[in-house]
Amino acid sequence: MQHSRPALARAHTLLPWLLLAALGARPAGALDLGSGFALGGDAVLTSDYVYRGVSSSNNEAALQGDLHVMNAGSFLGVWGSTRDNQLEPYANFDLEVYLGHRFDLSNAWSATVSARAHYLLGGPQETSDDYQELGASVSYLDLWTLSVTAIPSAVRYWETYYGYERLSRAPAFVAETSFQWLLHAGFYLTGGAGYYHVTGTGPGIEAANGYPYGNVGIAYDHHPWRVDVGYYRTGDKAQRLFPYPSADHQVAASVAWRF
Repeated sequence: MQHSRPALARAHTLLPWLLLAALGARPAGALDLGSGFALGGDAVLTSDYVYRGVSSSNNEAALQGDLHVMNAGSFLGVWGSTRDNQLEPYANFDLEVYLGHRFDLSNAWSATVSARAHYLLGGPQETSDDYQELGASVSYLDLWTLSVTAIPSAVRYWETYYGYERLSRAPAFVAETSFQWLLHAGFYLTGGAGYYHVTGTGPGIEAANGYPYGNVGIAYDHHPWRVDVGYYRTGDKAQRLFPYPSADHQVAASVAWRF
């Protein structure tokens, strides 16, 4: 089921992130706040908001922004994106509040633990799809990262003949890996793969309790700018589990400005 929304309302959802981009227009590099604190962030325009193999922007463009403060390895921040409010639960924005700490294990290796709260805001929501997650990752320089994430109360949907039916909440787990390899003068080969696993499925639908996803692409990084172009693949079970378009055989691009 889809709800039609006026074009003016859709355009209005971009305004807060346009303001964020304007406020972020400062010299490249994190801003020193004194006493060991630094402020960083970015503004991103992407052709498709792809997250864990599905599109929250209905294969349309999205504007995104991040703002965070760091001190001695600890960080606290907020991230947000526009989304298609004709997709469940018909919200205008995706907002994440996150915190964590990075541990330097050596000159090359590091580990990070973090917690995130995801909020879907605005629009004619009848029920909440908000959720929280805990994650841990290990990284080698900025070349390779492996992460695991636990979502204690993920919202469960199921595709039926009449549309998507919301089932319940149940634990979910995500394992992901990503890499970037310097090719030449700011050009990188990028890629990643992951698997999303949900529990608490009902009788007869155990075969769709998870799906793989991945991407490969090219990036150009010349601070403060970064351009990414990627090709995405997603397992067919994602379409049964999420009321969002699957990012399978999909190409997406983004432009980021960082400070």
